[in-house]
Amino acid sequence: MKPAQGDQIRVSKKAPANDLNFASKSVPRHLARGAIGFGLIIGSIAMVPVAGPATLLAAPLALIAFRGCPTCWMVGLAQTISRGRLERQCVDGVCTLTKADPAAKAAGEPAAEGSVPAASR
Repeated sequence: MKPAQGDQIRVSKKAPANDLNFASKSVPRHLARGAIGFGLIIGSIAMVPVAGPATLLAAPLALIAFRGCPTCWMVGLAQTISRGRLERQCVDGVCTLTKADPAAKAAGEPAAEGSVPAASR
């Protein structure tokens, strides 16, 4: 079925991969989630000789604390630590990470005018 002349076609884009966010609100909160997650995994394996294989049912609860898997937790730790300190700048299809300018962040402006693609202004 072809759209009639004058009708608008809505095109939806897939979310870019850089929108994935595993960060926490603070580093201590993120470390606490990690301690809970790793504690559940280690505790469930260590308790098998004492309480039997039923203790392994606690291991999947670690996935909730990790928000996925231990790798997701590690990515989130890096995101939490670098939040506000690094800035992604893309020019002509080449993206780089640079230190964020705190003065520009406070003013809500980009660090450098040339770093923002024209399509996103």
